[in-house]
Amino acid sequence: MKKIQILGTGCPKCKKLYEAVQQVVKESSIEADVTKVEDINEILKFGIMMTPALAVDGEVKVYGKIPKPEEIRKMIA
Repeated sequence: MKKIQILGTGCPKCKKLYEAVQQVVKESSIEADVTKVEDINEILKFGIMMTPALAVDGEVKVYGKIPKPEEIRKMIA
């Protein structure tokens, strides 16, 4: 099972990325645990300064923007 984390403090873009990832996971039938990381200290441990960010199995795939659904699918596949 993949571990997918949405890194962000709860801003509208963070929520939008979370919803987009949930939708892609559901449509793709990927087994994944999707969680939000909203603690700034935890976010900083990933070494990013811009949110929202998407991490898959502990590796940051994208930050500072909301990727398109097909891009998300490639990142988590």
